[in-house]
Amino acid sequence: MTPPRSDQGYVRMPDAEFEELLARAAEEGAKRALADVGLDGREAALDMRDLRALLEGIRFMRRTAVQTTVHLLTTGILLALLAGIALKLKVFGSAG
Repeated sequence: MTPPRSDQGYVRMPDAEFEELLARAAEEGAKRALADVGLDGREAALDMRDLRALLEGIRFMRRTAVQTTVHLLTTGILLALLAGIALKLKVFGSAG
């Protein structure tokens, strides 16, 4: 059976049939893409959960590292200021 064609030579099909064709093509493409990266077996959902947990752990570690660095810098600056004030007020006795 030859599909009907328009005057310009294009194949014509009903919208519903075209939508179904697109949906099947998209599904097959998605399955092929998942298979290409190794996420097509029974363990695929578990692998995805593990990957998401790993990424969340990396994000948490990065956030914690930044917070720790800020705390260390703030503490260092405050200690330097306190040491400067202590020296200026001669809290530790006269040096000479």
